[in-house]
Amino acid sequence: MDTKTSPPESDNATPVQPPVYNADMDTSGVDERKLVRKLDLALIPWLSLLYLLSFLDRTSIGNAKLYNLEADLHMTDDQYLISLTVFFFSYAIFEVPSNVFLKRLRPSIWLSFLMLLWGVMMTVQGLVHNFGGLVGMRWMLGTFEAGLFPGVNYYLSCWYKRSEFGIRAAIFFSAATVSGAFGGLLAAAISNMEGVGGKPAWAWIFILEGLATVLAGAASFWIIQDFPDTAKFLTEAERTVVIRRLQSDDQFSAAGENLKWKYIWKSLLDWKTWVGMAIYVGADMPLYAFSLFLPSIINQLGFKATPANLLTVPVYFFACCMTCLVGFLADRYGHRGYFNVGFLCIGCAGYIILVASRNAALSYFAVYMAAAGIYPVIPNTIAWVSNNVEGSYKRSVSLAMVISFGNINGAVSSNVYRAKDKPWYPLGHGLVLMYIMFGIIASLSYHFILRAENARRDRGERDEIIGKIDDSDMNEKNGRFDTIQDAKREKGDEWSGYRYIL
Repeated sequence: MDTKTSPPESDNATPVQPPVYNADMDTSGVDERKLVRKLDLALIPWLSLLYLLSFLDRTSIGNAKLYNLEADLHMTDDQYLISLTVFFFSYAIFEVPSNVFLKRLRPSIWLSFLMLLWGVMMTVQGLVHNFGGLVGMRWMLGTFEAGLFPGVNYYLSCWYKRSEFGIRAAIFFSAATVSGAFGGLLAAAISNMEGVGGKPAWAWIFILEGLATVLAGAASFWIIQDFPDTAKFLTEAERTVVIRRLQSDDQFSAAGENLKWKYIWKSLLDWKTWVGMAIYVGADMPLYAFSLFLPSIINQLGFKATPANLLTVPVYFFACCMTCLVGFLADRYGHRGYFNVGFLCIGCAGYIILVASRNAALSYFAVYMAAAGIYPVIPNTIAWVSNNVEGSYKRSVSLAMVISFGNINGAVSSNVYRAKDKPWYPLGHGLVLMYIMFGIIASLSYHFILRAENARRDRGERDEIIGKIDDSDMNEKNGRFDTIQDAKREKGDEWSGYRYIL
């Protein structure tokens, strides 16, 4: 008996199909394609700008270093690396609780509040006079930035179908590549303010970028939209269509879900969360190593501070194009695991060249391969993990755990490019290469385990018992539920009818 689709017949049998959300609402006048474009225009541009500012604020210290930051603060190279490292500890610690708060509160309040505070921390970072002050500000900066990236990715997953989420996550994340290019140009321009107000160029980089973030955070209170069921920029009919679209895509919790600790425990105990963490760390540690030290790497290839910053621009532009292309193709054709493995192999080849090369032109070419192999994998992994977790609270915790584990390994990336290893940095490139290989192995494992689980469900090995069947011999290991709707709501992505995205 197919218990997933054939509950027992009776006069009082509960319908198999889930109840229609807001059943009395007439949605015939809503054009779905126009509605999706409306969502894109309302959500993506501003959120991408916020992430651009976020990534600019956390990585601009790499640009500032080229303008005598260490000498002015009387820091050693080891102290500089410590100032990079502390950011990642606070950043990783506060990501999971921040995502829970985001679900409980309005995104327009929580995300704006975080941004306003980290903008203040960034500005104050330009006023420090010693190593201790810089370390303190970097810790606070990580604390308040922690909620944006996992929060926005979870937030976007609450608006779009699984086949639509990847390209949006890629566009949002591509702001990181734009910030890399923009950061080099901006640092080169701000460096002309050397001595203005008695402050060095590196201080003005922090102050001006921090003030821009404060202004954006204040504006976000009115610009960021809330979740679909309460979004003010949509009509009631449009809100209904958005939620019905999600429910038709096996996102059963789209209409709302009450916080229960069991949803959080499910995320913590789910093998997909832990393998997803392993995949993400294989790209995230290389990402931070790349973004924090690219100006220094190019600088050590023979280019001075401003030319080195400017030469990062085409690298990041290329990374941006590749990120969006992979997001589009993975949404259209699926097989996110194959995209991960393929592009991580490109990154692997780039770092093999960087380890072996002693030629500046060849190393600069390899930097492009490294960018292509790292940046597209970040949003593709986030989309892949999000696609395979159902339950709004469970998904929020899973995404936060995956991203926070990747970010804690940013502390490793902060310490592998040592001054004594320049100009070729064999230790740094070698460790990044090791992480990329780790990401390849984890991606393959995730793909094949998901495929095996889908096959088990196709064979009926995960079928639940639906309805009041009086049969004591029937195996109840997969659960007994009154209706299929109850099974969906209770089991989420563990429901036998749910199919994982490969």
